[in-house]
Amino acid sequence: MCTGRCSRFIAVALYPLVLISVICNIVLFFPAGETKYAKDGHITEEVKYMGGLVGGGAMVLLPALYIHLTGKQGCCGNRCGMFLSILFAAVGVVGALYSLAVAALGLQNGPLCRVAVVWLTPFKDKDSNYLTDSTWWNVCTEPKDIVQFNIGLFSTLVATSCIQVILCASQMINGLFGCLCGTCIEKGPL
Repeated sequence: MCTGRCSRFIAVALYPLVLISVICNIVLFFPAGETKYAKDGHITEEVKYMGGLVGGGAMVLLPALYIHLTGKQGCCGNRCGMFLSILFAAVGVVGALYSLAVAALGLQNGPLCRVAVVWLTPFKDKDSNYLTDSTWWNVCTEPKDIVQFNIGLFSTLVATSCIQVILCASQMINGLFGCLCGTCIEKGPL
């Protein structure tokens, strides 16, 4: 497979991952499907870092668009284009790593929720791991099912970000081959 076709495959694979990251981050702003928590500032701190919107979203979308254009004709147009795709893919790796770090931190610290009458992050800095012990989850009284909500969406962001890192790193290697070895040339009949 030539480097341009590989670029196009990688870019097309990145588009749905970008969409998933953005949707997950937006949904995290509305626990229990309500806007009142965001209005009152009662959302998990890691959601405000917008890892899915900025990192897994915009910082991966721009490289995906450029990488797609690089492989537009099935083969890349020139070595300079492939070199630039390495740089754009590096930006994608950084964005995906940012999204991964924020999502992992969100999983580790747990959600912001109401415990009795105060809003706090009850699982942060605890020895026991709330992810594997669901008996702790009923500590959060509001928003409804916030622990499951955060675990599901942050886990999706972790998985999505890992795949984005792999694809963007693959494009960096693909771009290096395209830059060093040149573009693939279709040879006609002899």
